[in-house]
Amino acid sequence: MSQDLKKQQAAEAALEHVREGTVIGVGTGSTVNFFIEGLAAMRGRVAGAVSSSDASTQRLKAHGIPVLDLNSTGDLELYVDGADEATRSLHLIKGGGAALTREKIVAAASRRFICIVDDLKLVDRLGRFPLPIEVIPMARSFVARQVVRLGGQPAWREGVVTDNGNHILDVRGLDIPDPVGLESELNQIPGIVTVGLFAIRPADLLLVGTGSGVVTLSRGT
Repeated sequence: MSQDLKKQQAAEAALEHVREGTVIGVGTGSTVNFFIEGLAAMRGRVAGAVSSSDASTQRLKAHGIPVLDLNSTGDLELYVDGADEATRSLHLIKGGGAALTREKIVAAASRRFICIVDDLKLVDRLGRFPLPIEVIPMARSFVARQVVRLGGQPAWREGVVTDNGNHILDVRGLDIPDPVGLESELNQIPGIVTVGLFAIRPADLLLVGTGSGVVTLSRGT
């Protein structure tokens, strides 16, 4: 089975958690695109969506799904997004699509966060995928030096400007046995807007598309 079919399976499984008449948070990326396609077929069921990126906003609007401002909706019942890496503890690395700041905001504002991935994204320990960090442009070199002191190898993702007007550092060489601790430590470095670790606020449910169907993982399992 192709990875795209596995992603589609996970996305379709997430649709079962969408309650009629609600406003939901919608993330970014290839797996989420399948979710948006499925949501389009049932768009009359939701009141609208809060989007984590300009790309997802355009896709939602193209399907006639109202896109709302988080400032006007208040907290959300559900947020659905993908990940670049995920563990069985539901800790994630996100940000390959450079939308990590808005993704983290929407996740924090949501009662439930469902993460949808294919089985290649499920790992025993985070760190194989480069850790994205969104930084204020003037602080890029300063932040990079601090990350080197923590054992990372940062590289500027040249040519990429986030929807917030910031830069991305991709950090390789990190072994992350304590995602919560590292996220907390990185959050204290001036100039970092958001780190792509989603561990302080992890997913509540992980839906993994595999060759034999969707595996469901929840916190504590």
